[in-house]
Amino acid sequence: MKREDLLSKISDPSKVWDVVVIGGGATGLGVAVDAVTRGYSVALFEWEDFAKATSSRSTKLVHGGVRYLAQGDVSLVLEALYERGLLQQNAPHLVKNQSFLIPNYRYWDNFLYTVGLTIYDILAGRLSLGRSKYVSKKKTTSYLPTVRVDGLKGGVVYHDGQFDDSRLAVNLAQSCVENGGCPINRMKVTAMLHGSDGRARGVKVQDLMNGQEYEVKAKAVINATGIFVDSIMEMDVPTHEHMVKPSQGVHLVLDKSFLQSDYAIMIPKTDDGRVLFAVPWHDKVVVGTLREHPELEPQALESEIEFILNTAGRYLTRKPQRSDVLSVFAGLRPLAAPKKEGKSTKEISRSHKIFVSENKLITITGGKWTTYRRMAEDTVDKAIELNLLEKKACVTKKFRIHGYQLNPDLNNHLYIYGSDIQAIKTLMQSDPAMAEKLHPKYDYTVAEVVWAVREEMALNVEDILARRVRLLFLDARVAAEVAPKVARIVAKELGYDQAWIDGQVKEFTDLAGHYILE
Repeated sequence: MKREDLLSKISDPSKVWDVVVIGGGATGLGVAVDAVTRGYSVALFEWEDFAKATSSRSTKLVHGGVRYLAQGDVSLVLEALYERGLLQQNAPHLVKNQSFLIPNYRYWDNFLYTVGLTIYDILAGRLSLGRSKYVSKKKTTSYLPTVRVDGLKGGVVYHDGQFDDSRLAVNLAQSCVENGGCPINRMKVTAMLHGSDGRARGVKVQDLMNGQEYEVKAKAVINATGIFVDSIMEMDVPTHEHMVKPSQGVHLVLDKSFLQSDYAIMIPKTDDGRVLFAVPWHDKVVVGTLREHPELEPQALESEIEFILNTAGRYLTRKPQRSDVLSVFAGLRPLAAPKKEGKSTKEISRSHKIFVSENKLITITGGKWTTYRRMAEDTVDKAIELNLLEKKACVTKKFRIHGYQLNPDLNNHLYIYGSDIQAIKTLMQSDPAMAEKLHPKYDYTVAEVVWAVREEMALNVEDILARRVRLLFLDARVAAEVAPKVARIVAKELGYDQAWIDGQVKEFTDLAGHYILE
């Protein structure tokens, strides 16, 4: 996946692409893969890095949405459970079955959640990941050694999926390229191109690496920019009224000793009605929740951090302290705004919505990683319905995503690379320096940095430490420590000088500071 090769493909101003996708997160990459595998020509432009915003900051769950079931939104749960099953089949190297345990401190809750989660299993049908069941207090404490025992009345086990979000994004970009598509990062859309009939007929984009500008024509233009969809819609129709209400998810990463289990904890109802998760991920534990009315810059507020620490402390034998937090991250999710003001984001459906402007710009918003494939299918189908594209059938239900590998060895930290593992091992064997660890505490190697630059379009230190290897999200202090080493490797690969290295180290160190609790 060479960026310069892809740039050469868009340099012909006379070429008319079938589809131009704006946005390189879950939704945009999903649309690009759907369209290119149907046989359309596709260019995708991401103004930062793939999955830079919301799509790398999820709770790392591929789930049907237990809380939507509690709200009675059965159709949304059905759709998500079906897509969860497909995603596990199509990317088994990244999606695994995760057992959850709900510890209950009232006998009634044991009954309530057993019944509810049995319905959840039935809705999943043949794509179920395993049966839910009530477990005794003794079993609950054996599955979760660190759960609070005082008042415990038993628990309910159920199954959902767990995955690595930005790794899936990278694999989708690779899948797109392998099928003839052209996804390029660091490309900012600056204007919409309109035909004489007023229709959206392409985009103007600027390469943020060198300032070069391109005009890229297309039959269909699809806006999949998540929380930024309104700004693209304004390029099309300047009088457009904003419609996206962001909802912020906040997550703290702790050492695995706080859980000491392969089971995840799910607290369906905290003091203020929110769901709290504590999920094993890459040998750490991600503790996360959701809140309303976020700022546009996704940084966890002090009140949120304290809420998560205090709530987690009520269910764990050892209460996590601020000093225990290895990394803190927040992400904004795009929810279509309610018609009436004042509704909380919990009341807005997470189901995706497609909008078509009078100029035939197609905007897709809402949804979540679990349903990205269905969102993409619906979006491309809409372009066909509008007669922007000739009719071709969707093939992604059984499309193997790049890296596909059955039964990966989860004890090998390279498992996320799937079918690319051997190529990375070959790199490590080619030169002793390639096998060097970036840091003694973690297994990430120099070879993985080189691979990210050569094969995964990583362009700087953040791309690598945040989204190719996940060190920034797992241990922000260590990520800051290894930044100089990573900068030197990238500079060697891309031909940059010491000034670039120094700038990168400062930039990344400043960024890492936002992930560290003082």
